[in-house]
Order: sequence, then C-alpha cells, then structure tokens
Amino acid sequence: MTTVNILSGGAAQGLVRGLTETFKAQTGLSIDGEFGAVGIMADKLRAGTAADLVILTQALLAKLAEETLVIPSSIANVGRVETALAVRSRDPRVEVKTEADLREMLRSADAIYVPDTKASTAGQHIAKLLDQLGIAYEVASRLKIFPNGATAMRELAASTAQRPIGCTQATEIIATDGIALSGSLPPGCELVTMYTAGVTARAAHPKEAAALVALLTGADRRELRRRVGFAD
Repeated sequence: MTTVNILSGGAAQGLVRGLTETFKAQTGLSIDGEFGAVGIMADKLRAGTAADLVILTQALLAKLAEETLVIPSSIANVGRVETALAVRSRDPRVEVKTEADLREMLRSADAIYVPDTKASTAGQHIAKLLDQLGIAYEVASRLKIFPNGATAMRELAASTAQRPIGCTQATEIIATDGIALSGSLPPGCELVTMYTAGVTARAAHPKEAAALVALLTGADRRELRRRVGFAD
C-alpha cells in the first residue's frame, strides 16, 4: 500500500496514531515515518530523508521553510503542548506549585527520566531548568537520558527505582502505558511549545500530505487533540 511518510517530533505521535484509520479511509493511503527529537528529525530532512510531511516546533518549521525544504503556504498550527511531570501509574502524583517545590522534588528523586537534552524540545528545557534551579551537578548521576520522550517514558514505566520522576511533553506522557501525567511545571519553570505541520518541498504525495495537515489541524479534530494533550 502507498504511504505518506512523515518526520515528526515525538509530541505528535499519539495524535497521528489517532488519525491513521480516518486518513486511510479518506485517501486510501497509510502513514509511515519517524518520531523523535525535533532537532534530529529536522536534520534528517536536511540530509535528504524522504518525507511528505513534517510536524515540528513552530520555530523549527519556519527555519525549514526559509531553507526551501517546506512549502510555506502549507504550514498550519497543530496546537500547543506543555512540558510536564510524569510518574509511574502506581506511584502517588506529585504536585509542585513553586520553583522551590520543583527543586526539592527533583533532589529527592532517585532517577529522573528525560529525553535528549541537546536535540529535543523538552530535553533542552529540562537541562536549562536544572541550571536555573542550581542542581544540575547534584542530580547529574540520576539523570536517565533517552533519544526521545516516548522512550524515556517507557523506561520510566519499567523503572525499578524507589522514587523515579519523568519530565517531557504532556502528549508523550499521555500516550505511554503505565505512566500518569502528574502535573504542570510551576510558574517561572514552564514551557509551552506550539507545534506546526507542513508539506515538504520534495513530497512524493503532496496532495495527500496536505489532506493529512488538514486532518491534524481541523476544527472537527479539536477534541482528539485535547485528549492526546494538545491545546489550541
């Protein structure tokens, strides 16, 4: 079967999964591709990886359009995603209301599961946050860094640590079995990221890719987007 290939940040994996059957019924095509740290996905497109569609942060997609790798007129906002805290489903939820609360919670955790701190949106933010909190050196040995948020959350679900915590984008937390969304980052520490979708300049199936963008961003899919962790 013919497929529309995408390169996407991990934040959108649950949303794409939820639209696969609708898209197939509408176009007769399936969806395939890669989900991971946004910086790595952008570099794959730059390196020539075949893709009809990209779903990345607003700022990164704008850069790819400037580089003539994405068609500017095709770009549309999917929604905003917050970086949030996660715990294993069997563990008590944690609530942090202030920066001091977050500092103490991270200091007390014996394992901290995070995505790539150099190439992923949430991972970069977490690295800056640990510096901001003044505990980067203290917790360095407890950081469990994985290529993307989805992998980090699966590893958190399987963790045998006594007091593990995870931090990545809410959509990746919601999409992972065995993990619970525990709460938002407190004021002064939060990150909310707008994700956008666009058709690539070298798309093999540009019409179908545009149809997928319409599905991802359409008003009639607002409830699905909300359910998987996106906000308008």
